[in-house]
Amino acid sequence: MTVHTTRRPPSSDRDGSRGTQRTGTPAGTPAKPTRLKDPLWARLTIVFGALLMMVSGATVAGTRWLVSNATGSVTRENLLGDNKKGSADGGGDIKGPVDILLMGVDARKRWAVNDLRSDTIIALHIPASHDQAYLVSIPRDTTMQVPAFPKSNYPGGTAKATEVFFHGAQNGGGWAGGAQLMAQTIKANTGMTFDGAAIIDFNGFKSVIDALDGVHMCVDQRVKSKHMMLVDGKPLYLADARKASGTKKEVWHEKGCRDMEGWEALDFARQRYGLKNGDYDRQRHQQQLIKAMAKKAASSGVLTNPVKVNNLIKAAGKAFVLDTGDVPVADFIFGLKGVAANDMVLLRTNNGTFAGNGSGGESITPKSMEMYEAVRRDKLTEFILANPDVVAKEK
Repeated sequence: MTVHTTRRPPSSDRDGSRGTQRTGTPAGTPAKPTRLKDPLWARLTIVFGALLMMVSGATVAGTRWLVSNATGSVTRENLLGDNKKGSADGGGDIKGPVDILLMGVDARKRWAVNDLRSDTIIALHIPASHDQAYLVSIPRDTTMQVPAFPKSNYPGGTAKATEVFFHGAQNGGGWAGGAQLMAQTIKANTGMTFDGAAIIDFNGFKSVIDALDGVHMCVDQRVKSKHMMLVDGKPLYLADARKASGTKKEVWHEKGCRDMEGWEALDFARQRYGLKNGDYDRQRHQQQLIKAMAKKAASSGVLTNPVKVNNLIKAAGKAFVLDTGDVPVADFIFGLKGVAANDMVLLRTNNGTFAGNGSGGESITPKSMEMYEAVRRDKLTEFILANPDVVAKEK
């Protein structure tokens, strides 16, 4: 199947400089999913927390301690609806391949809850061997055939991947509706299905990085931030910076490797304008950030320090909405301990560049469609051996 993509005009990028003003939550806006109390496994149903546990080699004893002692609550929702992976594709338990859909949204307080788009769409694939983890991005501007979705009164049609979440969230669909329509659309257009899913709030994600005391990132291209500005040395979103008084300075991400605070690492990973390959470079940088977080947890003793663990769980509880399907997250942790941070492989869609089709848009290449099919069939390792160029360089 050939899938087409088109660029979104720069003026509609969801940063502090965009033209459309959000002044509040209108009547009838679906509320953010409620926080549910207990059971204990829900304390750890935070997809990145689970990933950190998996790839950092946390001991079984340590994991059991966390399961029994973690406090607080986490937002849980049915994000996959009827689109969970079937038993024929290895779904329903932790013994086979595991696929998790990650969706990033920017849920700032001044924006309506149902007026969100998913600018980050990543499939995390762990093969049945449980000895690797692959990150496969779906370009945000991929034009997809979107099925009808009665829950939000969406009649079906053609839309960019980034807009699918928006259509599912309308008319009471909420975040769960946005995620369910995204999963349904990805299945219809690529064949990929998922065991679990997570919605990542970018603003909360910063707190998770800070709970790790920052991460080590490598900037491969000098790029100016389109989202942030320093005011008297303090990073602020552009919309807030313009209203503030004080000495203002543009944020530039300079080439080189260094330790970054949460705001800096997240801001760098969100840039696409000014990069050689636009959104494709951003996809790669976002994959790098996820891997950097996993490696930091593995190397800094976070998961053996009760104070750091509690801070991480508290931060992650505010950053994620999670669905683990029919499998408790503790089973994910115990069953996937063979995956280490250095075993996380970053993969490129469309060879990491814009694949123009001559009419202002682009198409997902046949090779990338084969890669999506390899994810579905749990043949990704074999696909990579035959197509080593799909592996992304990390610096």
